[in-house]
Amino acid sequence: MKKLLSSRPALWFLFLFNLSVAAVAPFAIEGSQGVMTVVGMGVVSLGAGVSLIRDRDRDRGGKAVTR
Repeated sequence: MKKLLSSRPALWFLFLFNLSVAAVAPFAIEGSQGVMTVVGMGVVSLGAGVSLIRDRDRDRGGKAVTR
């Protein structure tokens, strides 16, 4: 499962889908549930975007930042 979720197409899907849901959620869902939906989807989208950037740096031969 980890290999599937870390593939580039899956990361692009997670990034774009969750970003679009986070953008539309405040208009579709009211109140605190809408706010929590935006926060949750935004966090997943940012995580996928960061993974895409890290993979791009690794593909170019650059050193990935590890801690």
